Amino acid sequence: MAISGSCLCAAVSYEIEGTLSDAGHCHCTMCRKGHGAAFASYASVDPDRFRWVSGSDAVARFESSAGEDRLFCRICGSTLGGMSRGRVTSITLGSVDDDPGVRPLSHIFVGSKASWHEITDDLPQFEEWPPGENWS
Repeated sequence: MAISGSCLCAAVSYEIEGTLSDAGHCHCTMCRKGHGAAFASYASVDPDRFRWVSGSDAVARFESSAGEDRLFCRICGSTLGGMSRGRVTSITLGSVDDDPGVRPLSHIFVGSKASWHEITDDLPQFEEWPPGENWS
């Protein structure tokens, strides 16, 4: 089963052969600012199963931490995912075109969540990274 995704303007598209894992909502300051929202929803991807289908030249990177890049479309600004040491390791669930096959498991970095946002679901909440979860 292939999972496909794209940016808002459709200049960039990608495909993942296989499944996603470790989906969750991140409330850290970087994710909030990068998405312009209360939180960002990501899932982990096996870098060996990810490929750009079109528009790889329109993908821009921003190094948000040492060795970690945030990926976005340089045309429309859509956030696409993250890279670790030059390989795509996570994707934004909002960029997936159909059902991603996973559901968020938790809220992370709630210690720095937006003061104006109230988490109202029953998912577990973690101040930072929960044990065994990492999107990079």
